[in-house]
Amino acid sequence: MTQKAVMETIRICRDRNVPREYLAEREKEVVTIMMSLFDEEQIMKSFIRSERHDADRETAERLIKKGKMTLEDIAECVPSLSMEELRELEAEVMQMA
Repeated sequence: MTQKAVMETIRICRDRNVPREYLAEREKEVVTIMMSLFDEEQIMKSFIRSERHDADRETAERLIKKGKMTLEDIAECVPSLSMEELRELEAEVMQMA
């Protein structure tokens, strides 16, 4: 999908005379550069999602340890975690106690 999108973008640029000569001469180079940039962006987005998930797990773990909220209440506060994840986390916390 990604390479197809990059190729389509280049085709559109060529059709609209956005540096036509450059794209015609260096199409493979442009595709490689665009793919690299896209890959870097995807890696960064994945890293950010992972960091947010870790932070949400830490928040849920602290709330579970306090023991003042039900898992349903915690799920409302940390909607990115499923009830299954919260139950697993609760089991881990209880084992450590």
